[in-house]
Amino acid sequence: MKPVSKRAYKYKYREVEYLWIDDLLASRDLDKSDKTGFEIILSWFERWRQGHMLAPGREAAGQFWRAQVLAKPREPWHKEQWAEAFRWYLRWLEIREQRTEPTIGLGERLKAAVHQKGSLRGLALNTKRPYAYWSARYGKWVTETLDGSAKAVMDESNARAFLAMIVDDTDVAYSTQKQALNALNFFFRDVCGREEVNLRVTFRKTYKKVPVVLNYREVSAIFEQLPPRYRLAAELQYGSGLRISELMRLRIKDIDIEKGQVTVRQGKGRKDRVTVLPESVAKLLPEWKKELKDIHEKDRLNQVPGVYLPNGLSRKWPKHGEKWSWFWLFPAAQLSKDPETGIERRHHLNVKHYSRLLSQAAEKAGVEKHFTSHVLRHSFATHLLEQGVDIRTLQKLLGHSKIETTMIYCHVAENLSYCGVRSPLDSLPEQALIQNDDRVYTPIVVGNAGVQAGYGDGDDGQVYRIPPPSDLPSEENDWDD
Repeated sequence: MKPVSKRAYKYKYREVEYLWIDDLLASRDLDKSDKTGFEIILSWFERWRQGHMLAPGREAAGQFWRAQVLAKPREPWHKEQWAEAFRWYLRWLEIREQRTEPTIGLGERLKAAVHQKGSLRGLALNTKRPYAYWSARYGKWVTETLDGSAKAVMDESNARAFLAMIVDDTDVAYSTQKQALNALNFFFRDVCGREEVNLRVTFRKTYKKVPVVLNYREVSAIFEQLPPRYRLAAELQYGSGLRISELMRLRIKDIDIEKGQVTVRQGKGRKDRVTVLPESVAKLLPEWKKELKDIHEKDRLNQVPGVYLPNGLSRKWPKHGEKWSWFWLFPAAQLSKDPETGIERRHHLNVKHYSRLLSQAAEKAGVEKHFTSHVLRHSFATHLLEQGVDIRTLQKLLGHSKIETTMIYCHVAENLSYCGVRSPLDSLPEQALIQNDDRVYTPIVVGNAGVQAGYGDGDDGQVYRIPPPSDLPSEENDWDD
């Protein structure tokens, strides 16, 4: 097994190995400071290249230099050192190619293969990415633990050993363990062409977490700390119980102000559903749409390509992305390059930026609970339960496949009995329970406990109210008066 630089593990993409690192550290032509500087810039380049799914070479290096290095003012010595680093890297590529040695690691090769097969299967990008991640991490584990050959990667016993390591040696959630298994199942079935795959792994169950729920005061305090456009998005996410991906993918056509409903397209599990549109948000949407209309018309004048269309609709209706009805409800302020097609167009708000603003707003508002954007969805469900919405209706609004998933909110809802419901008697007006009249009351005597306030049957068959114990005679013979 080849030695791996310890500094290589501190970078974000730990599932892939950089083949040039060991050669760089063993180079006799560079001093220690140059090696450190070269490793920093080349690792930055590798993360960028793999994120854009580009092959290593002069073209990818040129794109990185124009997009990242020249995008900001740099010190002359920085540019000089970085340029020298790329000269070394390109020479290294030439030498590897002359020796017919690979220029990318096994993990990256597996990652590219999974992306390609996933695209042929029509998998969503958010599905291909974790599958590619676990396949690449498996390839990296084989490289470090075994001989790193293709034969070792395609051996199911090695995959079982890798999954056993994930279960036994890493403290990951049960859902993460299942994700790793599904990724390797996809790798062996679709990439390797196996008809039957049986990895036979027993997962370690992890404890179920109770969802974090905000009270009304905390929700309002967070909204007050947000800029207007992000506040509208947060209010809609909370008021409609949306996942963050569902919120970002909303189009103009998905909002029906007259009916007061939001249509979620291709939510989790690729299912559509309808949820409630808050009245307070509906009042703000006409003015918000005017601002969006200006952005849309400006894009049309500048001949900006239409917005992204899902499920091959861009091939069926290539001009629909330019229509107003398909425009994003929360578009990004700047144009960006589509990671799948490479087309520069207007995308929706950046998910990470939106989440970061929400976390900062929660901190400014003094919220001491662990807060993420998904907490707004938890709060939506819990607050509806507290208002008396039945669990089946809530399940439909949230888009849960199983009622057990929705039932978890019963454990955190307030104002509910242990049965999970509120008695209808508690909802009656107080005056309906108290009658001030002159009718004769019949007491209810329970054993030796004395008289208990409540309702009793009189001699005429009518039901009368019994005064509380403090108003009843204290002696038994006083009842004759």
